Amino acid sequence: MKKLLFNRINREELKEKLLTERIQRRTLSFYQYFKIEDPQAFRNELFRQFDQLKVLGRVYVASEGINAQISVPEENFEALKDYIYNLNPKLNGIRLNTAIEDDGKSFFKLTIKVRHKIVADGLNDDSFDPSDKGIHLPAEKFNQLAEDPDTVIVDMRNHYESEVGHFQNAICPDVETFREALPEVENILSDKKDKNIVMYCTGGIRCEKASAYFKHRGFKKVHQLEGGIIEYARQVRKKGLENKFVGKNFVFDERLGERISGEVIARCHQCGEACDEHVNCANDACHILFIQCADCAKKYNQCCSAKCKDFIQLPLEKQRELRKTEEFNGTKCGKGRYKAHKPGEGRELEAT
Repeated sequence: MKKLLFNRINREELKEKLLTERIQRRTLSFYQYFKIEDPQAFRNELFRQFDQLKVLGRVYVASEGINAQISVPEENFEALKDYIYNLNPKLNGIRLNTAIEDDGKSFFKLTIKVRHKIVADGLNDDSFDPSDKGIHLPAEKFNQLAEDPDTVIVDMRNHYESEVGHFQNAICPDVETFREALPEVENILSDKKDKNIVMYCTGGIRCEKASAYFKHRGFKKVHQLEGGIIEYARQVRKKGLENKFVGKNFVFDERLGERISGEVIARCHQCGEACDEHVNCANDACHILFIQCADCAKKYNQCCSAKCKDFIQLPLEKQRELRKTEEFNGTKCGKGRYKAHKPGEGRELEAT
């Protein structure tokens, strides 16, 4: 019988299975831009091998390369590394970014999808070569260049990521996607083409493409943080360097963040108290991503508004009926589009 190359088990069952799992897991990420002739065949083989090694996580495959955020049992880590390094010459020796804060519960299932691009950029320029990337900076070199008054540091992540943590003095564009970030950042930097441009993101994949793009657009001194925030934090701790990152690093798995410094720079989107805990509204019809403190989580039953709190108390049949006509924060607004209130305002998020 042919083995299924997809996960057919209910998410809640998978979550329960992982929570009771006794084996130790390691969360890691990796990416590489390289030519894949048959992404679907590559994807299928990858699923077979990852499944055998009990890998969980989210992987995107495209003709331009691979982007993976996964977890693997510690006992299978070396076998996984050997498999990845031998999968293609372009993957041999690539960095496997290991999570800073890791309880092994970052992913509950294995999902591998074929995409048009591993990072959606909105570009349609055949003359653009994403392999012509900027200069990679390890943590020590990044810190040195950050001290240069002729340096501009740019956060290539989305607004809800930089809201909870970013590098000192960084430009943080108010964007929701990477495709929005490219033209927005180019506009911001339009009069800075001769300055040192230093870009960073979570693990490096967005900056890899962004640095190549801005070189393509005529910027002269383009750099990127090697391995992103994840690798920076590891190098800072290992080498005892000054940490120039303030707050928390947003991650795209069940953890939603890992702490890099002790400062809390964000605020609860409901009461305005200092908080940097991202959550999704407990009302699945809403599911908006926002920041919520423990007191508001209790007050609103893990929901973003009184409306959502009341909605999830209704019988399931009534909920299904109302979902056809009701609008919630998550059905009309983007991720984390609610700005933190000032302390004392005491306002809540309300769908109108």
